[in-house]
Amino acid sequence: MVSYWLATAIWGVGSILWVELVRDLYHVLSHHWSPLYRLHAWHHRVFRPDLTPVSEQIYRQAHWRNDVPEAVVMFLLGLFIWWFAYLWAPEQQLPALAGSLYTLIFLIGAIARGSGIKGADELTDLTHLPGSFLTPPSRWMVNRPYHWRHHFDNQKAYYCGTFTFVDKLMGTAVSLKGKTIAVTGASGTLGKALLQHLHQRGAKLIALTSQEQAVSLTLNGESVPVKTIIWEVGKESDLAAQLEKIDILVLNHGINVHGERSQEAIAKSYEVNTFSSWRLLELFLTTVRTNKDIACKEVWVNTSEAEVSPAFSPLYELTKRALGDLVTLRRLDAPCVVRKLILGPFKSNLNPIGVMSADWVAKQIVNLAVRDVRNIIVTINPLTFVAFPIKEFWVGIYFKLFSHKAGELQKKHN
Repeated sequence: MVSYWLATAIWGVGSILWVELVRDLYHVLSHHWSPLYRLHAWHHRVFRPDLTPVSEQIYRQAHWRNDVPEAVVMFLLGLFIWWFAYLWAPEQQLPALAGSLYTLIFLIGAIARGSGIKGADELTDLTHLPGSFLTPPSRWMVNRPYHWRHHFDNQKAYYCGTFTFVDKLMGTAVSLKGKTIAVTGASGTLGKALLQHLHQRGAKLIALTSQEQAVSLTLNGESVPVKTIIWEVGKESDLAAQLEKIDILVLNHGINVHGERSQEAIAKSYEVNTFSSWRLLELFLTTVRTNKDIACKEVWVNTSEAEVSPAFSPLYELTKRALGDLVTLRRLDAPCVVRKLILGPFKSNLNPIGVMSADWVAKQIVNLAVRDVRNIIVTINPLTFVAFPIKEFWVGIYFKLFSHKAGELQKKHN
């Protein structure tokens, strides 16, 4: 009996996931095959950046030309699952129809919107509702900020309709093309490697460095200068005007005093590795004000594998763990996406005995970021892939239970 109900659940859920896959692939094809794009283009003509329709007529036509055909294709291809059940598991024919029946929700909604039925859009077109965004783009489910980016950030990305799996698989869950990305520690080994790979993704680069020399990249054998801004730890506020113009801030600077434990080494390590990055993070978050900022701005913080494992440098471990915990706490209610970079030992000036190449590490960071991985782990230590998620989950739960969102405690007492 248990196996029967398990099989029923698998057929039912599988048929729903199948039609969602069909929807996403139909959408991808609509952007790459001109006959379909002529229909899909109506969908992109509908909305202004605040998601209000440009006209009622275009809004209704877009549903007849795009949403209705899409739902019909989902319905018909959903019947393939029923056909397979008919051939191989006749007792599962009814749950195998779940995907097609599920599709009828979208088909009826599209017809209602196309017919101009009052209130149909508010009930059935949730990812296009106007109004302020209340949360950043979601990781696993398509919400309004996630889908907004498909219209107004990059139409060749963010294809998914309900679940984000296809975008994650294709590397279209985050688009870096045309984004202004600033990297701290840009003169270092990893900083330069990150700039190189971000450039290959079409990003506009800003190098933030404490070195006097301008940063440049080697592209096709030629030296190409990168816009370089020189700054000092402790003077993060001097970057406020620049942060307004930045889409993605990569906090990558740091020091390693190795075995030192003097008062000066402690103070310097915490100032550079922990508090400088935290101040820049907070300063950047104040620039997130509009729907576009919420949808597109991000912070990537290099907290290191030292969050969960020894780095044979006590002060490096302590300061990186402190930074990691601050980021975990802060991103509970951050107004934009905050990613962690949990990196194992790579060869650099800070760690000349590192076993990974900085170029390979940077490539993996970018590959995982465009798949919207929020905790990007790049290491040769398999234990980190187990230890870090467990640590992050429980620390996040603890912080959420025993801390309050800004202003929440004051409201409680008033």
